[in-house]
Amino acid sequence: MFDYMDFLAVGPGEMLDFYTASPSCMLQQPSRTACFTGLTETDWQVHRSAQSVETQSSSSEDVFASTLSPPPPPRTYKPCFVCQDKSSGYHYGVSACEGCKGFFRRSVQKNMVYTCHRDKNCIINKITRNRCQYCRLERCFVVGMSKESVRNDRSKRKEKKETPKMTLIDTHELTAELGCVVEKICRAHKETFPSLCQLGKYTTNSSSDTRIHLDLGLWDKFSELATKCIIKVVEFAKRVPGFTGLTIADQITLLKAACLDILILRICTRYTPDQDTMTFSDGLTLTRTQIHNAGFGPLTDQVFTFAGQLLPLEMDDTESGLLSAICLVSGDRQDLEEPSKVEVLQEPLLEALKIYSRKRRPSMPLMFPKVLMKITDLRSISAKGAERVVTLKMEIPGSMPPLIREMLEEMENLEKQQRKQSEDEKRLEKDITPSLSTQYIDTGLFV
Repeated sequence: MFDYMDFLAVGPGEMLDFYTASPSCMLQQPSRTACFTGLTETDWQVHRSAQSVETQSSSSEDVFASTLSPPPPPRTYKPCFVCQDKSSGYHYGVSACEGCKGFFRRSVQKNMVYTCHRDKNCIINKITRNRCQYCRLERCFVVGMSKESVRNDRSKRKEKKETPKMTLIDTHELTAELGCVVEKICRAHKETFPSLCQLGKYTTNSSSDTRIHLDLGLWDKFSELATKCIIKVVEFAKRVPGFTGLTIADQITLLKAACLDILILRICTRYTPDQDTMTFSDGLTLTRTQIHNAGFGPLTDQVFTFAGQLLPLEMDDTESGLLSAICLVSGDRQDLEEPSKVEVLQEPLLEALKIYSRKRRPSMPLMFPKVLMKITDLRSISAKGAERVVTLKMEIPGSMPPLIREMLEEMENLEKQQRKQSEDEKRLEKDITPSLSTQYIDTGLFV
């Protein structure tokens, strides 16, 4: 301390004799004292300024160096506590990999009960973890995985899923235009197809015991009723919004292709599962055996199976009518002149059925696709029906009724002739029973 004070006593303008200085000063500060020999006041100020600049420069370098310090090391997790695989984070209370996390969650949510085929002390690691589920689950509990964490996580996920579902249902409303479409379709369906509760049922004992190739009495009755039903389908088609705006050829093409689909859908909605019967539009109620003998033949069981599949859907008249209209107005039918125009007509029908079914069953949002998928089943049955008519022609003694023949076989192409002359003139010249095409005109479509 004394030597330091002696050194500071040397002021500007004073001289320091190197040889007479204190020995301790010469020993401890030889270089610093020597550099100040012969310093004037001006030299002193210059020296102090340089010293200050040097100090500032040094401090700036320290700050700059601190800003370029290396980033902290990335966060690392411990190995999976269960199988020692690479951990993806902390799951259900412990460090675990994605595999063990999912295994533990599924096991807890589904209340799985596993069995060990050894001594319940299997080694669990990355390679052997899938060999014994019992020991793996026990290992999860041993290392500290929590059941409650899984249950809480599941509750949060349910809340997140339920919220948008309710919003989706609330936002689906029928517009004024779609509401008008639904009303027209529903009225057209009811007026051309009375519901089961509106009919006075009656039965017959004809060939009700065993299946035979064909009961001619039942066939005559069935063919008569089928012809009347085809005419009702034609009336329904005329009332589908936009259908009469299509070309005559496209209207008849769509009717031929979809008529059997609609007939099968309609008869299947009059299925009574308790008695295993179906009821026709005049109230005639036949058993499965009788329908087989009336002409359905090998097609019978497939039709009844389809009818049974419709029961869980619980479709009302509006949904049945909309589904019938969608079957009718389908742009993928062959030989259409303007398929794109047909597709445009089908879009509001699809939207109307989707919104109506969701509003009718707010807790069952998947009912619409289930109903729509029945179109595929209908087409499959219709294809079988077209095959059935080939064998049926050999079983009946007379000719096939013209409407049924054209509906199933599509043998007649009268739509081209309709562009050249009126159907009334052609019918008078040939004096024949009107086919589907002529019947279509006779019902007043073009009036």
